[in-house]
Amino acid sequence: MQKFKWVSGLGLIMIAGLVLSGCQNEQASTGNEESSSGGEAGENIEILNVSYDPTRELYQDFNEEFISYWKEETGQNVTINQSHGGSGSQARSVIDGLEADVVTLALAYDIDVLHDSRELIPEDWQSRLEDNSTPYTSTIVFLVRKGNPYNIQDWDDLVKDDISVITPNPKTSGGARWNYLAAWGYALEEYGSEEAAQDFVSKLYQNVEVLDSGARGATTTFVERKIGDVFLSWENEAYLAINELGEDEFEIINPSISILAEPPVSVVDTNVDNKGTREVAEAYLEYLYTDIGQELAAEHYYRPRNEEILSQHDIFPDIQLFTIDEVFGGWQEAQEVHFNDGGVFDQIYQP
Repeated sequence: MQKFKWVSGLGLIMIAGLVLSGCQNEQASTGNEESSSGGEAGENIEILNVSYDPTRELYQDFNEEFISYWKEETGQNVTINQSHGGSGSQARSVIDGLEADVVTLALAYDIDVLHDSRELIPEDWQSRLEDNSTPYTSTIVFLVRKGNPYNIQDWDDLVKDDISVITPNPKTSGGARWNYLAAWGYALEEYGSEEAAQDFVSKLYQNVEVLDSGARGATTTFVERKIGDVFLSWENEAYLAINELGEDEFEIINPSISILAEPPVSVVDTNVDNKGTREVAEAYLEYLYTDIGQELAAEHYYRPRNEEILSQHDIFPDIQLFTIDEVFGGWQEAQEVHFNDGGVFDQIYQP
């Protein structure tokens, strides 16, 4: 797998040399320079995948595979533009007019709002693909500096007085919301009440030194700026840091309990129908479920849904995982209680 370069702020992978500036996001393109929004066989076609922060490397490789597949199947040359940023910010960009053909975001709520705000997608969007339209999963782990100088082993260690924690802002980052809920779920299991869980998570956020807007920015803060003692990280992002910088710099600590993070995908119906790109957009997401797509997910340290392919990758530890439905009643309830304005996060975190 190709290594990548950390870039200050929100890291950017240049796939084909074309960069487009966007509000609160960064974009790159794979494919032919001349393209159109739609087209018949033999013509060029262009789609935009609006994604969250840590998927740059995955979709860099996936897009190249899909471009070859689509050319062979249809004769069309497809250019795939990528936009990356904090998941919540990305969802708002689509609502505000960013013409995504597909969204591949960090959590279901950020796709739900595309229906709730503008009816860009149907209410039952998550039933259209297998596994609730989640072709791969991840979880939340701890990235610490080599030697684990503070002997961080589990969630309880993150609330000690001398620990500096790095995690993104759950107001803008989907990964940050998974981090928050993973900590809450641990405390609820360990201490037995919502009050105790809130007290625990409040203490954890008192130790947060920097709240970046997205997961890649937080990774840069921890890895490049060398701020913090422990980074609450997507599992794949933690492995990428070690893959790039070496095991002599960082190590991963797997907590006793974490959350099953399920980043879903969807076609943006209004946009693909307006642009005439529905066929290629749907095929693009379906290709994530093929053996090629699943293998690429595993190579980029996402947990593939295909159990056979998952079993071939022994890098993923067996962690006790709970789901958001089991503990929080789903994303709608979790968002309303914890992350909406005036919710629990606003009550416990005062910048």
